[in-house]
Amino acid sequence: MISTRVATRGTMASKRTSAQLLKSFNGLNTSSTIGLRPAFIVVKQIHPVSSQRNFSTTPAKPKVTEFFPQKETELVRKTEPAWPHPIYSYEQMEAVTVAHREAKTFSDKIALIAVKVLRWGLDVATGYKHDKAIALGEKDPAAADKKYGMTEEKYMIRNVFLESVAGVPGMVAGMLRHLHSMRRMKRDNGWIESLLEESFNERMHLLTFLKMQQPGLFMRAMVLGAQGVWFNALFFAYLISPRTVHRFVGYLEEEAVITYTRQIKDLDAGRLPKWQHLEAPQIAIDYWKMPEDKRSMRDLLLYIRADESKHREVNHTFGNLDQKNDPNPYNSEYKDPSRPHPTKDLVHQKPEGWERTDII
Repeated sequence: MISTRVATRGTMASKRTSAQLLKSFNGLNTSSTIGLRPAFIVVKQIHPVSSQRNFSTTPAKPKVTEFFPQKETELVRKTEPAWPHPIYSYEQMEAVTVAHREAKTFSDKIALIAVKVLRWGLDVATGYKHDKAIALGEKDPAAADKKYGMTEEKYMIRNVFLESVAGVPGMVAGMLRHLHSMRRMKRDNGWIESLLEESFNERMHLLTFLKMQQPGLFMRAMVLGAQGVWFNALFFAYLISPRTVHRFVGYLEEEAVITYTRQIKDLDAGRLPKWQHLEAPQIAIDYWKMPEDKRSMRDLLLYIRADESKHREVNHTFGNLDQKNDPNPYNSEYKDPSRPHPTKDLVHQKPEGWERTDII
């Protein structure tokens, strides 16, 4: 776990930044909102109306306002995702755990330090001080919740910002490997598909959260700036050392698993009351094929955390392979299918990644 220490000046800047972020999501009609102000999760009580189309098939529950409704066309009925999502069982998602791969090489240590720096910056920007909350909570739980407690709004800010940049690494890596394959006039051994699919999956996380809130100009400007810096930094880093970038993303996904695990625990502990009876948006229900009785906000967080755990495993595994010659183990057919091997689902979970000697 990465601890964050912020000086007095840094704390004041964090509060001002968090306040600006919260205000940037405001501007909605507060007559239809429930909860804290400024609010950006808009919850409405839907009453059964025969002529009204339900947000999901689960009736009589609060549901979120649809900020970007799907546009109807004259001929197209529905557009399916390019990469259908694998089916996760509830037991597999509950089995996801927080894990950390030890930094063994020099490049591993560089990747881990880079993630620590990014984590610190995101914590400051979103007012996230979970480590301090744990320390104070051991002495005075009430004071810890009051001083450092995360609300639904703060968590959603963190989620949106996190997912808006999380889809960049896979796209950069897939693009560079695509161009490299054409220059060398050789096959890529199946890596490109998995990298682009990972980027697509992260974008679906973002679109799901955007169904629950509407970013303001300040947040959009932050995302724009971060994406520009992030894309170019990863572009040059992947040209120099693809292995280091995959290890970096693996460590980054470890932090994502921690973040969503804490949200689930806070939800279970009753610290996020506005999420207790909140339904998952229809875009999430369709993408993850969520069962009829498993469409709550908690269920949604379980699906997203499971995805992040898979990205953690995939990138740590890629960081263990020969970047030019080894096939993608997640797109490979194994000679002995009964032996545990990498899969796109959660059947065989390896939080710290598969070692090359076990799969190649």
